[in-house]
Amino acid sequence: MHDQAFSRLQDAMQALRQSRISIADFCRVWRNENALLQALPARFATVMEDLLGRLEAGSLFTEESCSFSQIDLLATLDTWLDKAQQTLRSPSN
Repeated sequence: MHDQAFSRLQDAMQALRQSRISIADFCRVWRNENALLQALPARFATVMEDLLGRLEAGSLFTEESCSFSQIDLLATLDTWLDKAQQTLRSPSN
Protein backbone atom coordinates (compact mmCIF):
# COMPACT_ATOMS: atom_id res chain seq x y z
CA MET A 1 0.00 0.00 0.00
CA HIS A 2 2.81 2.42 0.83
CA ASP A 3 5.30 0.93 -1.60
CA GLN A 4 5.35 4.05 -3.80
CA ALA A 5 6.13 6.24 -0.81
CA PHE A 6 8.99 3.98 0.23
CA SER A 7 10.28 4.02 -3.36
CA ARG A 8 10.23 7.83 -3.43
CA LEU A 9 12.15 7.98 -0.14
CA GLN A 10 14.71 5.44 -1.32
CA ASP A 11 15.09 7.27 -4.65
CA ALA A 12 15.71 10.50 -2.75
CA MET A 13 18.36 8.75 -0.65
CA GLN A 14 20.10 7.53 -3.79
CA ALA A 15 19.89 10.96 -5.43
CA LEU A 16 21.36 12.66 -2.36
CA ARG A 17 24.18 10.15 -2.12
CA GLN A 18 24.96 10.84 -5.79
CA SER A 19 24.71 14.61 -5.25
CA ARG A 20 21.83 14.88 -7.73
CA ILE A 21 19.59 16.72 -5.24
CA SER A 22 20.25 19.13 -2.42
CA ILE A 23 19.68 18.37 1.24
CA ALA A 24 16.81 20.87 1.22
CA ASP A 25 15.12 19.01 -1.65
CA PHE A 26 15.80 15.68 0.03
CA CYS A 27 14.17 16.84 3.26
CA ARG A 28 11.21 18.24 1.33
CA VAL A 29 10.62 14.84 -0.33
CA TRP A 30 10.73 13.08 3.03
CA ARG A 31 8.49 15.58 4.78
CA ASN A 32 5.90 15.42 2.01
CA GLU A 33 5.11 11.75 2.69
CA ASN A 34 2.25 12.63 5.04
CA ALA A 35 0.13 9.55 4.32
CA LEU A 36 3.04 7.27 5.15
CA LEU A 37 3.84 9.15 8.35
CA GLN A 38 0.21 9.02 9.44
CA ALA A 39 0.15 5.25 8.91
CA LEU A 40 3.15 4.80 11.22
CA PRO A 41 3.29 5.20 15.01
CA ALA A 42 3.95 8.83 16.01
CA ARG A 43 7.49 8.08 17.14
CA PHE A 44 8.51 7.53 13.51
CA ALA A 45 7.68 11.14 12.61
CA THR A 46 9.56 12.37 15.68
CA VAL A 47 12.69 10.39 14.86
CA MET A 48 12.53 11.28 11.16
CA GLU A 49 12.21 15.00 11.91
CA ASP A 50 15.15 14.82 14.33
CA LEU A 51 17.33 13.15 11.70
CA LEU A 52 16.28 15.57 8.95
CA GLY A 53 16.96 18.51 11.25
CA ARG A 54 20.46 17.23 11.94
CA LEU A 55 21.03 16.68 8.22
CA GLU A 56 19.95 20.27 7.51
CA ALA A 57 22.12 21.64 10.32
CA GLY A 58 25.09 19.64 9.08
CA SER A 59 24.66 21.00 5.58
CA LEU A 60 25.54 24.46 6.89
CA PHE A 61 29.10 23.30 7.63
CA THR A 62 31.76 21.24 5.93
CA GLU A 63 31.74 17.55 6.87
CA GLU A 64 34.87 18.02 8.98
CA SER A 65 33.56 20.91 11.06
CA CYS A 66 30.16 19.53 11.96
CA SER A 67 29.29 17.01 14.63
CA PHE A 68 26.60 15.49 12.36
CA SER A 69 28.04 13.10 9.80
CA GLN A 70 25.92 13.03 6.66
CA ILE A 71 27.01 9.45 5.99
CA ASP A 72 25.94 8.35 9.47
CA LEU A 73 22.64 10.23 9.26
CA LEU A 74 21.81 8.64 5.90
CA ALA A 75 22.66 5.22 7.33
CA THR A 76 20.28 5.91 10.20
CA LEU A 77 17.59 6.98 7.73
CA ASP A 78 18.16 3.68 5.90
CA THR A 79 17.45 1.93 9.21
CA TRP A 80 14.38 4.14 9.69
CA LEU A 81 13.07 3.03 6.28
CA ASP A 82 13.66 -0.65 7.10
CA LYS A 83 11.88 -0.38 10.45
CA ALA A 84 9.00 1.60 8.93
CA GLN A 85 8.49 -1.08 6.27
CA GLN A 86 8.62 -3.84 8.91
CA THR A 87 6.12 -1.98 11.07
CA LEU A 88 3.62 -1.53 8.27
CA ARG A 89 3.99 -5.14 7.13
CA SER A 90 3.55 -6.64 10.59
CA PRO A 91 0.25 -8.49 11.13
CA SER A 92 -0.88 -6.08 13.87
CA ASN A 93 -1.08 -3.15 11.38
